[in-house]
Amino acid sequence: MSRLEKTFTKLRSEKLTALIPFVTAGDPTPETTVPLMHAMVEAGANIIELGVPFSDPMADGPVIQRSSERALKHNVSLTDVLHMVSTFREKDISTPVVLMGYLNPIEVMGYGEFASQAASAGVDGSLVVDLPPEESDEMTEHLKRHAIDPIYLLAPTTTEERMDKVCQSASGFVYYVSLKGVTGASSLNVAQVAIKLSQIRKHTSLPVGVGFGIKNAATAALVGVVADAVVIGSAIVNQMEAFAETPEKIAPEIAKLLIEIRHGMDDATQRRNAV
Repeated sequence: MSRLEKTFTKLRSEKLTALIPFVTAGDPTPETTVPLMHAMVEAGANIIELGVPFSDPMADGPVIQRSSERALKHNVSLTDVLHMVSTFREKDISTPVVLMGYLNPIEVMGYGEFASQAASAGVDGSLVVDLPPEESDEMTEHLKRHAIDPIYLLAPTTTEERMDKVCQSASGFVYYVSLKGVTGASSLNVAQVAIKLSQIRKHTSLPVGVGFGIKNAATAALVGVVADAVVIGSAIVNQMEAFAETPEKIAPEIAKLLIEIRHGMDDATQRRNAV
């Protein structure tokens, strides 16, 4: 059983929702990332989504784009990101780590080499934003050979036919992008999210995580009642940007934010379970 499967199975047995924070590796400095990963786990994160810096992150809004720019000022590469995961694994062998990024750095490294190095480092899943399942057979073959879950995105505009295709290709969990547009967008309608999750679950038994537009503990709590996982990205990266000049403050500040979100999610799910 993979780390992702173990994590979701445990949370399901406890009737809790996974909290998945996103940070860009190397933002604002390479030395910040691994201590921050540990701090997030201590604050209640169940899975870490680690962004691979890229010069043209087209699915990301301005906040996360700037986080890539800060990391790239330190020349943080895919190899560096894998080394960070490996360092994280020296102290944490149980928390799943999912890499989120774009295809170009992986193609430069080579699919087979990427899958091999990622597995050796302790990566559990790979979400490549610009690699749709229709074009991912070769990549998926290498990932699965090394027991890494390929994770795919579904959007509000995804048709039933394509939803089925994506769900058949995915493993680990399915990531539902709850808003049209880029990361950091607003106006999340939780009722609409719940309807969409019901449709998605007709096509898969995998856990379904929800991201984009979840900015605070209140929104995370509402989404956490209907989703299997809540992904927090821009809200965290906003905080990191605010403390970019004082990186020693980042881990405590992000931990404080995640503790608040974790408590909000758990209180909401407990109220749901008590009904």
